Amino acid sequence: MTEALTPDAPVISDVSGTTGQTPENPAAGVQLSPEDVQTAVHAIADRSRKAARRMGQANRAWKDRALRAIGTALVENRKRVLEANAKDVALGRANGTSAALLDRLTLTAARIDGLVAALENLAGLPDPVGNVVRGQTLPNGLRLRQVNVPMGVVAAIYEARPNVTVDIAGLALKSGNAVILRGGSAAANTNEALVQILREALDSVGLPADAVQTVDQYGREGANVLMRARGRVDVLIPRGGRDLIQTVVTNSAVPVIETGEGNVHIFIDESANEEMAVEILLNAKTQRPSVCNTVETLLVHSGATVLPAVAKALRSAGVTLHVDERIASALGKDVETVPADDDDWATEYMDLDLAVAMVDSLDEAVNHIRTWTTGHTEAILTNNLANAEKFIADIDSAAVIVNASTRFTDGGELGLGAEVGISTQKLHARGPMGLTELTTTKWIVQGEGQIRA
Repeated sequence: MTEALTPDAPVISDVSGTTGQTPENPAAGVQLSPEDVQTAVHAIADRSRKAARRMGQANRAWKDRALRAIGTALVENRKRVLEANAKDVALGRANGTSAALLDRLTLTAARIDGLVAALENLAGLPDPVGNVVRGQTLPNGLRLRQVNVPMGVVAAIYEARPNVTVDIAGLALKSGNAVILRGGSAAANTNEALVQILREALDSVGLPADAVQTVDQYGREGANVLMRARGRVDVLIPRGGRDLIQTVVTNSAVPVIETGEGNVHIFIDESANEEMAVEILLNAKTQRPSVCNTVETLLVHSGATVLPAVAKALRSAGVTLHVDERIASALGKDVETVPADDDDWATEYMDLDLAVAMVDSLDEAVNHIRTWTTGHTEAILTNNLANAEKFIADIDSAAVIVNASTRFTDGGELGLGAEVGISTQKLHARGPMGLTELTTTKWIVQGEGQIRA
């Protein structure tokens, strides 16, 4: 604890979990008044702000030690995490949770290994804090620098995604922030275990445990207070389905980075290669259908020859094809399909379902996408360079892909180490949000007595 940081001894708050029966540590099943919940969540946010000041001063070596300590702790506590997750999954099944949400909820040994690998990747990435965005010396001698600095207190509201607990915490810590988590009731047991492990790991390397906190114990009212905690929380990031995201965007007084649903499109033009089209569609639809970068609508040029092969491969993989009349006619009785309507073009299935339409031109495909897109990811499969360039120019989404699976719209796959989410808005951050997107900037002006004329 000697390098580039000489703080007071860290203030560690309740590293081992919640005990007792107070507004800040309610006993299980105890109902607190809205006033008590507000007091408790504000206290959490105030501790987070204090921890954020400490994290903002920590150098890269210290933060990287924390990330590696978290990775080691996850490996050492793998059984504990999996047992907690098994309880959540069992409750989810009993409550009729959809297969897609159960998939997102489930942690396996391999997925925990993936989280550990992501933490190691983060530790290997440059520290964005202090990075000089631009600088110059003015004619009057003033020396200017615009540098990246931490956001401060980052809050996240998400559902049935325990991997997000680790991903967001890791990104927040590496970028010098403190984080407050609301992971939802579906993953309550898993998130409780993970937050405790994260806090213990931070404490073990001399960083404040309060850099990672949760308001899960306060349920929906806790989330509501968090959304209203402007001045205590610097930015709020929702991750989940459309209803959750729009609830946060509509009701939050805290600035929100909107992560959007993924009504993702792939357009196969008439020059597309059949083997490539089959492999990409299978990967984009079936590798993990419950995630936001999975393709949901396939547009096929009327002159393309690959439709039968692609449709048969998708059906063999268990995908239900929701098709327009022209696709149904082209496939005939060789491939089983169901009729599509406007609801299908607007739907993020997050399951083994795919809407399929036929178009007569690239312009028609672009118009369809513009009508129904959520601005997440769109792809074109083509051997025509001019078509690829036109598609790139005409499509206004966070990610545009040529001849590759939409599953690559992911922070880890794009070299960011992990991601907080995929932003579909245009302010501050767009697309997969990594370390730099969890920083803001400040101007440093250095002079030698200059005054303004």
